[in-house]
Amino acid sequence: MFQDVLTYLESIDPILAAFYATMFTWFVTALGASFVFFFKGMNRTFFDGMLGFTGGVMVAASFWSLLAPSIEMSDGEGFIKVIPAAVGFALGALFIFALDKTLPHLHINFKETEGIKSPWQRTTLLTLAITLHNIPEGLAVGVLFGGVAAGIPEASIAGAVTLAIGIGIQNFPEGIAVSMPLRRMGMSRRKSFMYGQASALVEPIAGVLGAAAVIFFTPILPYALAFAAGAMIFVVVEEVIPETQQANNTDIATLGFIGGFIVMMVLDVALG
Repeated sequence: MFQDVLTYLESIDPILAAFYATMFTWFVTALGASFVFFFKGMNRTFFDGMLGFTGGVMVAASFWSLLAPSIEMSDGEGFIKVIPAAVGFALGALFIFALDKTLPHLHINFKETEGIKSPWQRTTLLTLAITLHNIPEGLAVGVLFGGVAAGIPEASIAGAVTLAIGIGIQNFPEGIAVSMPLRRMGMSRRKSFMYGQASALVEPIAGVLGAAAVIFFTPILPYALAFAAGAMIFVVVEEVIPETQQANNTDIATLGFIGGFIVMMVLDVALG
């Protein structure tokens, strides 16, 4: 099955392949959001464990799928070889930092708002918060597919698909994290689901843009991979991990993080 998927994606346009892969990550988000139709609430312990799992997947993906290939494909030795990864990583973190300070959004704990002042409803602000998380994820998948199209040996279809699978897995709790709180705020199940799945619609857009950028500007690939990694690490440290510490579930969240890291590492090494 996995080999059949790889064969098919290798046979089509890489931008289209990136679109399909990121549509899969959106679908898993929608699957998580659909839980609002079956459950009235969300256990906080379970939520913190899954959020920790999300962080572990994102950190592992940042290294195994993005930073390591970025360094490997860079020319030179010593400090010269690591410069593209360092520059790209810093730019990715600064990019999300800038969005975090300008795009109005509400943290999942409903206690902190960030970005410029806005009259938008809390439902919209919460959806934007998760949308902000999903930008680097879609970009990462697209950049890898672009690298394959550009003929970069360190970028492979298997690696790109593996990254999409890992991101899809951790998108599941993100869909729940949007739809369930909205339901508790009094929104209908249908609207809660629509907001939840909509938070991941940015991933196909970012994926297509990332693939296209690398195809047309191949030399930026090491920078682009590290850029996506920096953006994801910023999200984990600034948002995901602090959120898991809001209740008394630190140990559960930490074990979830370790589990997520292991799952993504195994997927990347075994399949990528």
